[in-house]
Amino acid sequence: MNTKILAAGVALALISSCKMENPLLTESSAPFGAPEFDKIRNEHYLPAFEAGIAEAKAEIDAIVANQEEPTFENTIEAMEYAGQTLNNVAGIFYNLMEANTNDEMQVIAEQVSPMLTEYSMYVSLNAPLFEKVKAVYEKKDGLGLDKDQMKLLEDNYKSFVRGGANLSDEDKELYSKWSEELSLATLAFSKNVLAATNSYTLHVTDSADLAGLPEYVKIMGAETAAEKGLEGWAFTLDYPSYSPFLKYSTVRDLRRQMWTAYNTRAIGGENDNTDIVRQIVDLRIKIADILGYETYADYALEDRMAKNKATVNAFIKELLEPSLEFAKKDVADVLAYAKKNGFEDSQLMPWDFSFWSERYQEAEYSLSAEELKPYFQLESCIDAVFGLATRLYGISFTELDNVPVYHEDVKVYEVKDADGKHLALFYADFFPRASKRGGAWMTEFRGQSIQNGVEKRPFISIVCNFTKPTADAPALITHDELTTFLHEFGHALHGIFAQGRYPSLTGTNVSRDFVELPSQIMENWAFEPEYLNSFAKHYQTGEPIPAELIEKIVAAKNYLAGYAQVRQLHFGYLDMAWHSLTELPAEGTIEFEQKTLAPYAVMPSVEGSAFSTSFSHIFSGGYSAGYYSYKWAEVLEADAFSLFKEKGIFNTEVSGSFRENILSKGGTEDASVLYRNFRGHNPETKALMEKLGLVK
Repeated sequence: MNTKILAAGVALALISSCKMENPLLTESSAPFGAPEFDKIRNEHYLPAFEAGIAEAKAEIDAIVANQEEPTFENTIEAMEYAGQTLNNVAGIFYNLMEANTNDEMQVIAEQVSPMLTEYSMYVSLNAPLFEKVKAVYEKKDGLGLDKDQMKLLEDNYKSFVRGGANLSDEDKELYSKWSEELSLATLAFSKNVLAATNSYTLHVTDSADLAGLPEYVKIMGAETAAEKGLEGWAFTLDYPSYSPFLKYSTVRDLRRQMWTAYNTRAIGGENDNTDIVRQIVDLRIKIADILGYETYADYALEDRMAKNKATVNAFIKELLEPSLEFAKKDVADVLAYAKKNGFEDSQLMPWDFSFWSERYQEAEYSLSAEELKPYFQLESCIDAVFGLATRLYGISFTELDNVPVYHEDVKVYEVKDADGKHLALFYADFFPRASKRGGAWMTEFRGQSIQNGVEKRPFISIVCNFTKPTADAPALITHDELTTFLHEFGHALHGIFAQGRYPSLTGTNVSRDFVELPSQIMENWAFEPEYLNSFAKHYQTGEPIPAELIEKIVAAKNYLAGYAQVRQLHFGYLDMAWHSLTELPAEGTIEFEQKTLAPYAVMPSVEGSAFSTSFSHIFSGGYSAGYYSYKWAEVLEADAFSLFKEKGIFNTEVSGSFRENILSKGGTEDASVLYRNFRGHNPETKALMEKLGLVK
């Protein structure tokens, strides 16, 4: 008997036994087939991963065992739809690892990581499978494939080559070993950042130490203290707590303590990442080298819009060098203001900058985040963001109460197209908690696809860390948080509008440096008076936001634009420095970072602090050699939004074209082609520099 067929039978028997009791493996009875979060328990994950991997291997084995001539259908399409159970399980588990984790899930993740790496190697280093893919690839021009089919074939072939398919057996073993070690190292990095963030609390018992803090920050601090069983007030390194404390506290030493705690996260102690950073970089150097690339950056950028590190380095330099003088002037202006108002030191320290820049902004534009918050009640902002999508694209959102959620804070909406057709389920998780990592992001529990003529519509989610409602006030968000909401919602629209056959080519499955275009273009509406006037009302009085406040928002839009641009480019520059190495530097993690950034520093360096040890984007979040893409996408969106400005910010002809050429296409074509199809030309950095006012 064929051993592969026998193995497949054993796998299917295993899956059948698991499915009887595991909600991760049975067909959901929830509306639209949504995940049954109300039934999922920690004990379900490991068996589900084991069953999913067994099923996926059986499906791969069936492709290999097929005696027919390799074709696009029996090889490439069959691979695309293999492992769906595993993908579903992973899609739920890893999303909840970020949004609602616990200690047991962290342990499961460590158990599962080598299993998934082994499965990945089972596919990518499967010589007979690669031979079938190669056979189809070599006759691709005569197959009469559609654009998306050709893209899928080319992506698959490149993926095998980039995954080590052409390596010798000895090198395949090394590649597999290093990949597994890298997977565990990035997991350890992420775990340490979360633990280090949660381990710090600034406990205040003297009310005098609350000087300068707005009432909402004090209330939040009191509630956090109560949650932790402490007297007085407690402030954490979660952004909604950390950021306003640095902005408003007049107690400089406490600001210093908070800033230092945040910027020494995962440096030393039980959650130390300094050696893990070097381990990750070393493993990436080895992997790139064995695959034939000079550096990991060369490997990572090959399938992105920028294509190579020379382009990225030139791009960063083109923006960074002219922005530097504007950034230095921004810092000098804030320092001059601070000195006029009692600051006695010769230079601002990092823990001073948020405080004095906020005061300066209030004086220069008579604008403060605290003054604006009453006009941005979260519920009103939700309606406004949905309403913007309705106005641009004709879609509607209806809140559902019969779809299971993974936490009581989560809301679920059905999204329908203008013709009433179901488009997606949209999950919104807005508030911080200890089980959620910091920041904001969009993700999906299921992407869009079509198989055997049956379409599956997506389950899209955004996760944020906005200020929670208090006993005395509803959830009020800052204008910055509204901008963040619009940003993540832009990603969500990319997933919601997905239209295609193949899950790996739909939605946000695009080049890393293209994926931020749909999100960053949405931020523009946060500064458009016509849009703000449509919803911003005082939560107590119902009075519309005064025209002068909107004027100040618009006027302040480019406040510290030079400083902000250089800061963002710093991150991209540091990322490229780590991933352009051919060997580990002699310096330690902290020293390497400080040496790298010194030529472009606009603030004093603080001994013992570093960002690398908590730089989750590049060391555990998929942005390795890709952080530049935020600025890259800003250039794209500045050029793209100029068309809205020309035709009208609610122009449905422009939004329709954006949906058709960008949002619905996913990765079915090269990103450069998709952009030109929408805009008619290639983007230039000039559009962004002019938008930010960074031109002489």
